[in-house]
Parts: sequence; structure tokens; C-alpha cells
Amino acid sequence: MAGDGIDAAFEDEVEPTVTIGEYLDGIEAEELEADLVLGGDDGNECTYGAGYLKRQAVFSCLTCVPDGVAGVCTACCLACHDGHEVVELWTKRNFRCDCGNSKFGGHLCKLSPEKDPENPANSYNQNFKGSYCTCSRPYPDPEAKEQVEMIQCCICEDWFHEDHIGLDSLEKIPKDEEGEPLYEEFICHQCSPVCYFLKLYPDMIWASSNQSVSEAVTADSNGMEGGSSGHVDTEKNENGAPVDHRSIENTSVEENCTKDIEASDKSILGDNSGGNCKIGVDINTTSADSEKIMPLFMSKGWRETLCKCGTCTNFYAQRGIAHLTDKEDSIEEYEKIAKQKREKKLEQQEGAEANFINSLDHVQKIEILSGINDMKNEFQSFMESFDPSKTVTSDDVQSIFKNLARKKQRLS
Repeated sequence: MAGDGIDAAFEDEVEPTVTIGEYLDGIEAEELEADLVLGGDDGNECTYGAGYLKRQAVFSCLTCVPDGVAGVCTACCLACHDGHEVVELWTKRNFRCDCGNSKFGGHLCKLSPEKDPENPANSYNQNFKGSYCTCSRPYPDPEAKEQVEMIQCCICEDWFHEDHIGLDSLEKIPKDEEGEPLYEEFICHQCSPVCYFLKLYPDMIWASSNQSVSEAVTADSNGMEGGSSGHVDTEKNENGAPVDHRSIENTSVEENCTKDIEASDKSILGDNSGGNCKIGVDINTTSADSEKIMPLFMSKGWRETLCKCGTCTNFYAQRGIAHLTDKEDSIEEYEKIAKQKREKKLEQQEGAEANFINSLDHVQKIEILSGINDMKNEFQSFMESFDPSKTVTSDDVQSIFKNLARKKQRLS
């Protein structure tokens, strides 16, 4: 029995192994994730000339601007701030690159030195100082025993720990059985009062793990007959997600909870034809319930249901949330564009490779194809003879290429 315990201990110490295919898939996944964050930006040109972009990846250099009141684009982060203390901010809306302006103490941008002293339309929150959430802690947090993922508010764009968003229980956050989010976007408890008008909309705009979509739509359609809208029951929606108290412990999540809002569901609302208001209520006459300021969890496609009549549009603009009706503002659209750029880039790379091969004569093509085949065989021989309990080192990789070089010398 003691021997079995020792064997088990050694098994725990063995590092996990991966195949070449798994390794390449991992690299591809990391490249895709990077492209999604950077919006497909290759980092070659400063984005300043493009003005205030609707959404782009932004970085804050605390070496150059310790107060955190400046942000730089991807290209400037790489070209002008290499080796500096840089905070990655993911994406920010309506932002223009600050690199080299008056906030950088005379240090000009290497890529685009001619810039205005400041970008007055830029906004800077505590993230630019490397602080996040209501607790104003850094991420990663050096004092935390375990790094907990945070979620971003689609209004203020700050990031929050789930246990710091004003809920008395994390179970109220819409998630599936595996802990994956069932909501498309999140509005923090600090920004939710600005969005209190959302309570005028049917329950289908809320993400919920406690009540099915069909139940929510049925319940709300009964309360919106004739195209008019009454106030949604406060208790039912106090967290931005309808709660069925009778079955909260036993209800299961239906698959369509995260699907787009169906056209049949959208018909519950009026349309904007002729300038009509979808919700049939003067949005300016509503008021927030200051006693129940809670975060809101929104379902997929919720922005598309927002009314765009003149009254509602002016209301959004006055409160600084006009971006909610701009499809290009959403992270979903940003990542969609990034994927399209990535696919186009890969197609161009494949085309360049094909053009290169086609430009060679017959002998050169045979030599290249033969070299690729030799490398493939060498890697295969290495993997067949390699002890899977050991880790592949740089010396191992170098030995593969040395063997290839020796074989080539013998054949030449």
C-alpha cells in the first residue's frame, strides 16, 4: 500500500503532455483571442489619424503618465512604450490615441508625432491607473490568494468582482449549471439608475437563470396589451432578472435563454414607423427606485429592442448612453469585425504562400516539398522515440534541426 502511495505521488508530479496537434491548436486559440482583444489591429500604425474610434484596444503607460490620464493604441504601446509599466485596458469606446501629446512631458510619439495637445472627448476612469471595481484593487491582485475573473459594465466600462456588484447572493447572477454566464451584457449597480427606463420593456430583455424565456414573455405580454406599457413588478425585476420565488430552487435553465430575441417576441413591442414610440410611454416621466439600486443582466440582442424615436433618442443623448443604440459599440460586433479581419489576413497569407510556390521552377518546388517532407518525418521519428513522461526542451528541438542538417549534408 505504501508503494502505491509513492507511485501516486510520482504520478501527480508528472507534467501533462500534449501532442503537436494540440499544441498548434493551443497557439491558434491564443492568436484568435489576441485578435479579438485587439480588434484585428496588426499594430503597425498609430490610430490617431482615424480620430475617435468607436471601439479599440487601449493601453495606459504608468511609466510615462503615472496619474493614469492618458491612453495609447496598440501600435504605440509596441513602438513607443516597450519595456514600460503598461496597463492593458482591453477596449474603450470613443477613444483617440494620446501617445506623445502634452501629457507625455515632451516625449513625442514615434509613429505619429504631430498631435493636438489633448483629446478632449477622451474619458479616463480608474482603470487607467491600474485599479478596478468598487474595491479599487489591481488586476492581477498581488495580495489575492486566488485571482477571480471580473465582468465589465457596458456603460462605465469599469470591471467588477462578482461579489462587489451589490448582490446579497452570487446565485442571482444568471449562469448555467457549468457556471457560464447566461447574460450578453452587464450594467453595474452604479450605472443602473441611469438605465431605469429599461424596466418599461418586456422581460425578454433580461437574462435569467431562474425563469424561462417563455414564462417571462408570457407574463410581460399580459401586462402590455394594446401596445401600452405599465411598470414591471419591482420585486420580480429588482436584480434585472425575473425571479420566480416559488420555484427558484428547482427550475432549470432552458437552452433558448441566451438565444437572440425572436421576431415574435419583439412584436410585443410597438415599432418606430412614423416616429412612434415603441414603449408608448414618455420616457422622461419615469423615475428610478433609489431604494433598490441593483445591477442589470441583459439578454442577447437586447439593444436591438431599444426604441429609437425622437423622444427616446434625445433621452439617451442627454444621459450619455446614446452608444447603446449603436450596433458597432457592442463587444459582440467588435469581435465579429475582428474575426472578419483575421480570416482576410489568413487568406492573404495563404495566397502569398501559393504565389511564392507558383513562382518557383520545377526543381525548386521539388526541393521545398522534399524539405517539408523530411522535417515532417524527423518530427514524427522524434515523437515516436521520445519519452512522454519528460518535457520537450529547447535542446530537443535544436537536435531535430541538427539531424536534418546532417542528413542534408550526406545527401549533397
